[in-house]
Amino acid sequence: MRRALLRARAALRDAAKPLGDAAVGALTAGLLRTTRYFDPVKTANLFGRVSRFIGRRLREDRIGRANLTAAFPEKSPEEIEAILAGVWDNLGRFGAEFAHLDHIWQHDPDHPELSRIEIEPRTHELFAQLRLDNKPALIFAAHLGNWELPALAAVAHGLDAAILYRPPNIASADRAIERIRAVSMGTLIPAGRDAPLKLAEALQKGQHVAMLVDQYLTNGVDVTFFGRKTKANPMMARLLRQVECPIHGVRIIRLPGHRFRAELSEEVKPVRDASGQIDIQGTMQAITSVVEGWIREYPDQWLWLHRRWR
Repeated sequence: MRRALLRARAALRDAAKPLGDAAVGALTAGLLRTTRYFDPVKTANLFGRVSRFIGRRLREDRIGRANLTAAFPEKSPEEIEAILAGVWDNLGRFGAEFAHLDHIWQHDPDHPELSRIEIEPRTHELFAQLRLDNKPALIFAAHLGNWELPALAAVAHGLDAAILYRPPNIASADRAIERIRAVSMGTLIPAGRDAPLKLAEALQKGQHVAMLVDQYLTNGVDVTFFGRKTKANPMMARLLRQVECPIHGVRIIRLPGHRFRAELSEEVKPVRDASGQIDIQGTMQAITSVVEGWIREYPDQWLWLHRRWR
């Protein structure tokens, strides 16, 4: 009898899942469409407040607090809580800004004081170098500030970019999100089994391949991050073995007054083994160390809410 009940419950759950997914997808698409009708600044303020209120009551808040306490043992509990509140605020603002990705990039080199995006001269120089050197490149980013904007920065500087992204599990939500992303983000390559092949082909064609590199991967390579061992996705270093090219990091920092600063790092030199071949683990450690340096500057803008260490 118990087995029959369990089977019946499982069957009902499986039957209801498509309906639930459809509802979530419709809700996501509707929320994105609705958000676009409202002032982006006021909406970002509202979403930031709502995220702080709701987020502090979720399980992820405890994960974030534990991560921050381990990463910054020198900080007081009050400092940790202030950072964590900023993390939730940043996440809420990110959600509001996502709906306006197609017109959020506002940068006028002749009038930078009137621009929403601030770009320092050295970053302009590095982007120009990437555009004119007739080489492919690998560009990494992290879940810092607004992590959708680095792709817009590349395209705005004339780079032929191929962006690796992880689509939502729900197809209707994926379609709604992809329509927004596709406006000014270059070639979008969904994560999956054939993604490494497509990314390698993009490099071979001279494109600039970009991806986020700061999430835990069970089968990844060992790296040290904030003094603790974790796993990093080795895809970027493996691609470098196939097509040697420059590596740079890009980040978008949130500034006061609803502005951002775009920064492109100097070239990150890969690590090589005794035979001169790209060292996968060593190169991913070099990239991870750059990301750690970014986060130490702006800890309240990184996504501490996931289990980066396990």
